[in-house]
This record gives sequence, C-alpha cells and structure tokens, in this order.
Amino acid sequence: MPKSVTIFRAAAGAALLTAAFATLAQAAEPLKIGVPTDLSGTYATLGEQVMRAVRFAVDEANAQGGVAGHPVEYKSYDTEAKPDLARRQSEKLVSEGYPILTGLIASGEGLAIAPLMDRWGSIYISTINKADELTGANCVARVFRANTQSAMDAATVKPWLAQRKEKKWAVVAIDIAWGRGSGHLFAETAKSLGKEITAELYVPANSNDFAPYIEQVKSSGAEGVWVVLAGRDAINFAQQSKQFGLTDAITVAGVSFTTDATVKTLGDAAKGVYGIINYSATLDTPENKAYVKAWNEKYHAVPTNFEGETYLGMQVIFQAAKAANSVKPDDIAKALSGRTFDTIMGKLTIRAEDHQLLKPNYFGVVEEVDGVLRPVIKTTVSAEEVAPPVTCKLTN
Repeated sequence: MPKSVTIFRAAAGAALLTAAFATLAQAAEPLKIGVPTDLSGTYATLGEQVMRAVRFAVDEANAQGGVAGHPVEYKSYDTEAKPDLARRQSEKLVSEGYPILTGLIASGEGLAIAPLMDRWGSIYISTINKADELTGANCVARVFRANTQSAMDAATVKPWLAQRKEKKWAVVAIDIAWGRGSGHLFAETAKSLGKEITAELYVPANSNDFAPYIEQVKSSGAEGVWVVLAGRDAINFAQQSKQFGLTDAITVAGVSFTTDATVKTLGDAAKGVYGIINYSATLDTPENKAYVKAWNEKYHAVPTNFEGETYLGMQVIFQAAKAANSVKPDDIAKALSGRTFDTIMGKLTIRAEDHQLLKPNYFGVVEEVDGVLRPVIKTTVSAEEVAPPVTCKLTN
C-alpha cells in the first residue's frame, strides 16, 4: 500500500477519532443556569419559591437524561431584591460559567441587568418581573419574558372592574418600577371606565407601618382599593388592613397580593380579597395535572403562583436548548425567539417582535375550598385578549 495513502488514512482516522471525542465532549457539556434571586430581602419568601421550582425542574430534567444529552447545573446568589447587588451577583454568575440567567424578583433588578447581556455574552429569561419596559421601551435582544407583564394584568382586570358597582378607588403600591407601572395602569384602566381615583399611594419597600396609608385610603372616600404589594409587604398591609377595619369596610383587590403562599400566612385576613392569578395549581391541562402530581409527591403541597411561573420558565429554557442542540447563550436565544413551547399552561409562543411570552391570564377571589383558603379562578382571559401592543424595537 502506498505510503501516502497510509498517511491519509491515519490522518483521516485521527480526525474521525478527534471528531468523535469532540462530539462526546459537546454532548456532556452541561447547561449551566445562573439564578440570582432574593434570599434574604423583602421578597425572600418568593426567592425560596423560585429556588424550589428551579431545583424541581433541574432534578426532573437530569432524571430523564438531561436536556438533549446535556446535564443541567445551576448556581444561585442572593440579590436581596436590590438592583445594584443583582447586577453584581448576575455578573459573578456569568463569570463563573452560568450564562443563562433567570430568577430575579423585582423588576428593577431585571431592568438593571438587561443592558449588560450583550457585554456579558449571556441571556436573561424573566419569570417574575412585570415592568412593561423590560420587553417594551427598554427591550434588548438577549432578554425574554416567560411571565405576565403589567399591561396584561391591566387587560385582565378591566372586564371585572367594568362590572363592579364601586365608583371610587384608591391605589396602594410599592414604590419600585413594578409597583408604579402596575399602579398607574390600574388607575388609567379605572378612569377609562368612568371610575374615580381618590388616592394613589406609593410605599417604600420593607414598610412595617401601613397605618398612615390605610388612614389615607379610608379618608379619601374610596369604595375599593387596588393593592400592588408582594412578600412581606403584602402580609403586613393585609394584616393591618384587617386590624384597622379597611378590609371589612371596602372592596380589596390586587396583583401578587394574595398568592397561595401569602394566603396561607394571612388566613382569614385574606378571605374575600379579589385579584389577578397568573398561575394556579387548579389549571385544567394534562401537563399541569402531571406537574402538580409530581410536585405534590416531592413536596407534599401544591405549587404556588411563583413556583408554577418559574417552572414554566424552566420548561421554555430547556425546550429552546433542545431545539438549538446547544448550551450556548447565542444559540438558545435564537431558538427562544418566535418559538411555540409545550408548557403546563398549554402551547404558548414567545413573540419574536418583543420576546414576550403570550399566555392566558386569570382573575379570582380568595375562598375556602375543601377547608383550605386559596385563590380561586373566576374568570379566564385568553392570550389573544391580554396580548400587549408591541412597543419594542429589538436590535440584534
């Protein structure tokens, strides 16, 4: 056999062997997800729910052989729900090899890191941030939202508000991007229906004394109050509203105010409170029933609103990575945009124009079901009905 042929075959064999090892190495390369979230601040209870959902999703994926053969890993740092700290912790996660980011609670955190995605070579998938600007005025190509934004919540409350007899409403909201955005949207919606806004109050985070705000609501002549609070703030306000007679005197409703976990803590103080429900364990889809069953078997409880939304976000990430057959942020970003995903809420699409996931939304009230108080869905509004207008100009 001529030497040249032998050398060619040896080189070809070596090349094939190298390619084989490269393929194996690529297949074994983990999908690494960074989870900067609040573990000690105002929204620490929400952060715990985020981490529980992430762990559940990762364990589930790895038990099934990973995502397209890639094992899934995650790492988390505490942000205390502070935008500056969120920025530092997110950058740290990316520098340590976890470039797929998710889990931030406060909208200000998401807005703080969004402009840095390109510089860091990372992507961010929101599962809780509601500020419209994230996929609106401040949108960037490497940011995606798998949860409901404030404009979608406003579209959900409008049919309910139109049927209510209360003419005068007050707003009590946390003084951050989400609170101001959601509060203003409710006020605009109410005014468009001929209602009067008697007070629009924005409260600092970590407030222990809500008595002055409750008194202002009562003295304003409001017949209803729209509350945009979550975590400890929601619990403090609800307990004090009951204590000072506000809950019994006027209609109380809100967003992220009476979630499953908050209701469990509040008990009777939450009964009869209306609100937006972004996810419920009672949703009647085969995917959700299977998810709730598996979750209950592991945690001996049903998933909360934020656990459901975070799990849905992990489904989106995993399916995009599988479609891209890659763990690289650039490839996953391309697979996320415009794709339809199989989720616990059915088939949902991330709109290519602004990277907002289009999903149905719900409105309900806290009632007793089988001896347990919980938010109960009364109205379902379709994804088409709550889809916000595209106000984003993405640049790649």
